[in-house]
Amino acid sequence: MTDDTASDGVLDPGELAAALARFGGTESERRTVARQAVDLADSGRYRSDSGRRLTVDLVVDELADAAGGSPADRWNWWIGVLSFAYGGYEAFAVGRYPGSGE
Repeated sequence: MTDDTASDGVLDPGELAAALARFGGTESERRTVARQAVDLADSGRYRSDSGRRLTVDLVVDELADAAGGSPADRWNWWIGVLSFAYGGYEAFAVGRYPGSGE
């Protein structure tokens, strides 16, 4: 794998935010998760670790495996899985988003 994986960023944040609506949450929450996903894709880290390109379908499939929760809950669950498997994904977790009250 080469270092050009950072140019892999074909993940469309608007498309992902719309796809995340199936998990509920607010528009702000879905947009925040989508931005974190784009940052992860742009970093090239996921592709380097897993050998797979981050796509809308892949993110939605992975988040569907979570036991439940909002898009941010599901995203943070998946980031936890990636952190356990590969280490160092904590920076991509969603801590706060507009309207989260935190």
